[in-house]
Amino acid sequence: MTLVLDSEAEELRAAVRRFLADKAPSERVRAVMDGDPGHDPAVWSGLAAQGVLGLVVPEELGGSGAGHVERAVVAEELGRALTPVPFLASAVLAVDTLSALDDDAARAEYLPRLAAGELIGTVAVAERGGEWDRTGGRTTATERDGRWELTGARSPVLAGDTADLVLVLARTADGPGWFAVDGDAPGLTRDRLGALDPTRRLARLTFDATPARPLASADPAAALGTVADLAAVALAAEQTGLMQRALELTAEYATLRVQFGRPIGSYQAVKHGCADVYSAWEHAVSVVRHAAWAADHDRAELPVAAALAQTYTGPAAFTAATAMVQYHGGVGYTWEHDAHLFYKRAKSAEQLLGSPAGHRARLAERLGL
Repeated sequence: MTLVLDSEAEELRAAVRRFLADKAPSERVRAVMDGDPGHDPAVWSGLAAQGVLGLVVPEELGGSGAGHVERAVVAEELGRALTPVPFLASAVLAVDTLSALDDDAARAEYLPRLAAGELIGTVAVAERGGEWDRTGGRTTATERDGRWELTGARSPVLAGDTADLVLVLARTADGPGWFAVDGDAPGLTRDRLGALDPTRRLARLTFDATPARPLASADPAAALGTVADLAAVALAAEQTGLMQRALELTAEYATLRVQFGRPIGSYQAVKHGCADVYSAWEHAVSVVRHAAWAADHDRAELPVAAALAQTYTGPAAFTAATAMVQYHGGVGYTWEHDAHLFYKRAKSAEQLLGSPAGHRARLAERLGL
């Protein structure tokens, strides 16, 4: 295994970075964060045209047939630009869930449309403070006259207020099961939640005898475990991109901002702080690339690698964003500057797939500690 990306992955990175370079994060975010659908459709369709929404989707199903290493590269660039698009919800959670199930008909119907950006998908599995529930929880599925209906609620759901396809883990009489729900299905109420991070949309979904399509799965809980690990890799990759850009902007400012007749970057406290962030970023890149490699080549190693990636990168990215605000001084606390957007994204991402304590507990369990 090597942690050095090949030329094709680097070309992919360069292409995505060029595509996202037309606007500063603040301009891109503020243009969409208060309106609908919460992202720039032109950016979304542009990413689809470059084939990045279906990187892990097989070519015969309309995807690129690449791998999780390539998807991690794209996630890094999206995190670096704080791009407000439902990539994690649709191109990661929804795609990986369908791929982990045993329903060929559903894959053939949904994956090509997800890869083309025609359909935005998401997964509804969180409840009780945001932790993922593998039992179906309080959302129940009942069969009546050959039709399935869901009753209950899931919250928070990433891109839940705008998703066209919602994949739900619900409790049945025989245990947990996966179901597909149309975004405009009767009995589905979608309430947008207030969120710290304006670059991501979160919602509470309430099901009231909502029609649902059952999805074949030999082991629904195991499928969710795989999805959680793959999502952790993608989110951690995004966090490394955020760290890199936050450090670049901070170092640049430290060379320009003069205090007491000297650039603030010449002071030991600032230099050492930036060096610490750089070291943390290098470690984060290493653990994320290893986890992405495991997703492609060694699924037995993936659970530990993914837990390690999320355990490390979440706090590290938040530290980098905090340093960005601090070293920018007074301007770093203003609404007009991008620093608070990096800070909010880092803090919310740290909790998005579960608490840091939960990630550490899973890592310890997987290591047999």
